[in-house]
Amino acid sequence: MLIVNRDDERPIWQQLLDQAIHNITTGKWPPGELLLPSRELAPLIGVSRSTIQIVYEELFSRGYTVTSRRGGTRVSEWSYASRSSEDTVSKGPILPELPLLNASVGHLHSWFGDKEHRKVDIDFSPHEPYLDEHFQKNWRKSFLHASTETKLDNWAYGNAYGFLPLREQIQRYLSLERGVHVNIDQIILTSGAQHSIDLIAQALLHEGDTVSVEDPGFPAAWMALKYRRMQVVSVPVDEYGLCIDRIHPGSKLVFVTPSHQCAVGVIMSEPRRQQLLHMAAEQRFWIVEDDYDSEFRYRGDPLPTLFSQRPQNTLYMMSFSKMVAPGIRISAIIGPKEAVRRLAQVQELTYRHLPIMEQLTLTHFIKHGHFMRHMRRVRNVYRRRHEAMTKAIIATGLSEHFTLSGVETGLHMLLEAEPSFDEEAVTKLALEKGIRVYPLSTYGLESNRKGWVLGFAKVDEAAIEEGIYRLAGLLL
Repeated sequence: MLIVNRDDERPIWQQLLDQAIHNITTGKWPPGELLLPSRELAPLIGVSRSTIQIVYEELFSRGYTVTSRRGGTRVSEWSYASRSSEDTVSKGPILPELPLLNASVGHLHSWFGDKEHRKVDIDFSPHEPYLDEHFQKNWRKSFLHASTETKLDNWAYGNAYGFLPLREQIQRYLSLERGVHVNIDQIILTSGAQHSIDLIAQALLHEGDTVSVEDPGFPAAWMALKYRRMQVVSVPVDEYGLCIDRIHPGSKLVFVTPSHQCAVGVIMSEPRRQQLLHMAAEQRFWIVEDDYDSEFRYRGDPLPTLFSQRPQNTLYMMSFSKMVAPGIRISAIIGPKEAVRRLAQVQELTYRHLPIMEQLTLTHFIKHGHFMRHMRRVRNVYRRRHEAMTKAIIATGLSEHFTLSGVETGLHMLLEAEPSFDEEAVTKLALEKGIRVYPLSTYGLESNRKGWVLGFAKVDEAAIEEGIYRLAGLLL
């Protein structure tokens, strides 16, 4: 019998329906059982006939019952196997074992510094740029403009290449600031470097292709490529950049950070650049040029891109994560027209397009000069902090015992130790002393190089000096 609980907040018909479904699915009302007519059941329960009719209509519409004019309402031939016990626990599908995914995510957390586990006084993070109230104020202006003045058409499904006005602003920036001159259909927008690499792997490579990466280098790049089942081969890096003669001869793609090597921080020499470009043309492989922080150069102008010298072989990656803020999640790939068209086809199939609000906001942010003013302001901030870190490393004597590199460009520099040095112990001890440093080993695929990648973008001059002196006290 169905029971009404007057203290239950649910509507009476919902209470009765839930009980009826439970009775059917557990086998208490077996298949073919005839239910009492609504006019008979209603007074037995103490509800109106219309309430019972609602319950019966819901049971019928969901397939729990069948009705006929003469046969009344019966429980349908329920194919669900009734549970043998009320205590049986419902379980979902078994998740597949993905050891590569688990290992990669763990490595990424280690590379980022496991920030959830311990708060520190000074964090020499190489991953995050400087942000201030000026940025927040101007970004808010652009966001409000995008929210209130955008056309309704912009809220429809978008272009897989990305929002056209934003690509036009990026096209103009590349031409004026980086000497990269391209057509608009050579630019596709993505949601970050890892998205870009994943898209390239899906669109331009086959499963099992050999790809060569810097070692030490950008872990997210080779992890994403490995997860797409590419054969990832490590190529060592020296004081002149990627060792070109160590590139695997069967490579279909070579990933490089020539303007400021991701881990070591060195600049790829011009002879190495020309050697790489010649090899790519001869062997017909892709060069993926990640130009993640070359805008911040402290000696001379930003270096010319590989793309500007060999556009038919190069995919140029730029990101607003380091230039503005990681939370924006907008990057771009610039490449040959046909290659970018292939990327857009995969993008349309797998992602469709990027969220429109971020694109609208960034478009306004660039178009109205906020972006370039932000860049000029942070360049001055970074120049002061770069100088503070360099001076502190020299003043403490660290540069006499360890090799300092990567000081010309970017937002980090490397303090390298001998391979026999106990990097892990010092990293842990520094963390206990309130300083987070980033070990070079987390950037390595096969490399056994040791040291610390020290970022200065988010640390003010006073904290940089204090942190370096504390670190020197641990190392010397």
